[in-house]
Amino acid sequence: MENLLRPLIVVGGSVVLTLLIGWATDLLLRKADARHGETPLWGLLRRGRIPYQLVLCAALLRGSYDQARLLEEHRVGIGRTLTLVLIGAAAWLVIRIAAAVVETSYSRYARVHRDAARVRRVRTQVSLIMRVVAAVVGVVAVAAMLLTFPAMRAAGASLLASAGVLGIVAGVAAQSTLSNMFAGLQIAFGDMVRIGDTVVVDGEWGTVEEITLTFLTVRTWDERRITMPVSYFTSKPFENWSRGTPQMTGIVYWHVDHTAPVEAMREKLRDILRECPAWDGRACGLNVTDTTPNTMRVRALVTAKDADDIWTVRVTVREQMIRWLAQEHPYALPRVNTADAAPAPGRVPGPSPSPDGAARRVHEPPRTSR
Repeated sequence: MENLLRPLIVVGGSVVLTLLIGWATDLLLRKADARHGETPLWGLLRRGRIPYQLVLCAALLRGSYDQARLLEEHRVGIGRTLTLVLIGAAAWLVIRIAAAVVETSYSRYARVHRDAARVRRVRTQVSLIMRVVAAVVGVVAVAAMLLTFPAMRAAGASLLASAGVLGIVAGVAAQSTLSNMFAGLQIAFGDMVRIGDTVVVDGEWGTVEEITLTFLTVRTWDERRITMPVSYFTSKPFENWSRGTPQMTGIVYWHVDHTAPVEAMREKLRDILRECPAWDGRACGLNVTDTTPNTMRVRALVTAKDADDIWTVRVTVREQMIRWLAQEHPYALPRVNTADAAPAPGRVPGPSPSPDGAARRVHEPPRTSR
C-alpha cells in the first residue's frame, strides 16, 4: 500500500499544488487588472500562466521525485527530462514577462506622445528588442539544456579550444545572415524606416508591415506582401514618404488641345478641391508645362496630409476634370489633324490623288477627328 500511495501523493500533490498556486496567482492578476485599468501590465502577465504552471509543476516534481520511488531504474532519465522541461518553461516564462513589460511601456509611451512618426519609431525599436531578447533567452536555454548531459560538459573544453576557428568559419558561412542582423539593428536605432511608413522600393508603393532582424515586409496597395532583406535598406536608396512630416504634394497631368480654356480649368480645379475632403487646403495650382505639335500638357499641383489622401485627391481631380471638359468644352480634348499637307512654295495647286484613286484638292478645308 505504501508503494502505491507514496507516488500518488507525491505526483498528485505536486499537480494539485501547481493548479492551486496557478489559480490563486491568476485570481490576483485579474483583480489587479480590474483595479488598475490604466495599465495593461497585469492583463498581459496573465498570458504567462501556462509557462508559470509548467515551471511550478516541473520544479515540484524534480524536487520530490526521489521521495516517490517510482520507476527507480529510470530515475536518471526522468530527472533529466524534468530538468529540461523546467529550463524550457522558465525560458518561455521569461520571454512572456519581458514581452508584457515592453508592451506596457510602449502603450504608455503611445498614450503620452501624439507624434505618429515618433510612436512608429519606438514601436519598431520595441519589436526588434523583443526579438533580440527572445533569441538570447532561447540560446541560453538551449545551452543550459545541453550542459545537463555529461558528454556535452566533457566536450566543452575541446569546443572552447577550437572556438576561434569555429568563429571564423561561422562568420564566413553566415556572412549574409550576420549582415542582415546588423542591418536590422541599424534600422531599429538609426530611424531609417519604421513600421507603418509609406515607402517605394523597386517601383512598388506600400506600407511597412513587419521588421525583423533579417527581413522586412512591405504591404502594397493591392494587398500583396513584398519580403526583402533588411540589408537592402542600408545599402540602396529608397523612398520613404513618411520621413519627417507625412504631408505630400501630388501632380496630375492632362494632354489637351491648344484651344483649351486654361483659366476656366484653374477655376474648375478650385471647385473640385473645395468639394474633396481629402484635400488639406494648403496649396493648389494649374499651369501649362509643355506643348507638342498636336497638344499641350497641363499640370495641376494638389496637396494632402498623407500618401493615402494624396492618391484620393489625384484620382478625383483627374476624373472630374476630364468629365467637365467632355461636357462643357469638348473642343479642348486632344484631336488628330487629318488634312493634307500644304503645298511647297512655288508649286501650282492642283488635285492630289487620294488612296482610293479619287482626286482631292489641296485647298479643301482641313478636317479634324477626335
